[in-house]
Amino acid sequence: MVWRSAPERRSDLALGRGAEAVNDATAIKGRKRRRMAKWDNMLSMLWMLRDGRKLTATQIADQLEISVRTVYRYIDALGASGVPVVAESGHDGGIRILDSFKETPLFFNALELKALVDAYKFALGAGYPYAEELESALKKVENGLQADQLQELSSRTGGLDVIAPARPPSVVASLRDLEQAAEEGRTVRLAYRKANAEQSDEREVDPYGLAYDRGEWYAVAYCHRSRETRTFRVDRIEKLEPTQATFEKPARFSASDYFRDQSERERDADGPLTVLRIEGEPDALNAACDHWHLRHYLTERTDRDARFLLDWPTMNKYLPMYLMTFGTNIRIKEPLELKRSVQELASRIAAHYEADAD
Repeated sequence: MVWRSAPERRSDLALGRGAEAVNDATAIKGRKRRRMAKWDNMLSMLWMLRDGRKLTATQIADQLEISVRTVYRYIDALGASGVPVVAESGHDGGIRILDSFKETPLFFNALELKALVDAYKFALGAGYPYAEELESALKKVENGLQADQLQELSSRTGGLDVIAPARPPSVVASLRDLEQAAEEGRTVRLAYRKANAEQSDEREVDPYGLAYDRGEWYAVAYCHRSRETRTFRVDRIEKLEPTQATFEKPARFSASDYFRDQSERERDADGPLTVLRIEGEPDALNAACDHWHLRHYLTERTDRDARFLLDWPTMNKYLPMYLMTFGTNIRIKEPLELKRSVQELASRIAAHYEADAD
């Protein structure tokens, strides 16, 4: 036995581990290549059979340069993926794909199918105007699945539900009409009821696009009466009819970009900015910071504190009533003027109900 020093023994061990690592890496690459070859061959076999031809296992094996046994393994794998491959015995037998596969040329794995079903649930909950068409498309996909795939899909999607807010039945129809008008460049006449208004008023608008924000659908449109682009909540549209007038939509218009830019435009026009600081419970602060308008003004946020920078006219017009909806869950720290506005509003409401009690 030849004695070797400790450094030499450690070097030998390192070389041994290095050789093992190289062997492991080579083995992993080999497995990857085999998996890729498997899927390449399965895809090639799928395209060979898609045109309705009937081929024998030997013919497929010869063209792909694989064994007949491997061909039958691929048939089983394609069948498990939802491809209706059948192998017929006899003189005129062979391997073919059923005609139904022509209607469903794509096949999906379990998570992709789950994502499609869950997306349908979210679309339905949002009041998506083409939910029926989406459901029809899903049924076509499900018709191409086998019983075990349907069972697995049901088990994977049974734990997620989307609670849909109550909406007038007319919302879906209005969304379709507004989208069509935007595509055609057609001016529409609306009967629109503003929040807290006793009755609606009519106006003509050029719909540019639709946006879904915080559970509500909005139409972004040019209002002929105000001569500027406005947002209209679709659930407040009581009547909608197309006119003969047409318009040209601004190039590359995006409703979501309009929402993001709206606050900045209003802020620049209103001059000096004021700091708004509120404290409160985390959930209440989350709701305030996520408000479709306020979130554009947020400058700093902690667990118990939120700071905004916005113009005083906007603050004075909208915030007293909005912040009152949080009750005692938030407290206005500054500015003092806003705190006094909320106090005055609360006093008027209290006096109103005291008068009713008398």
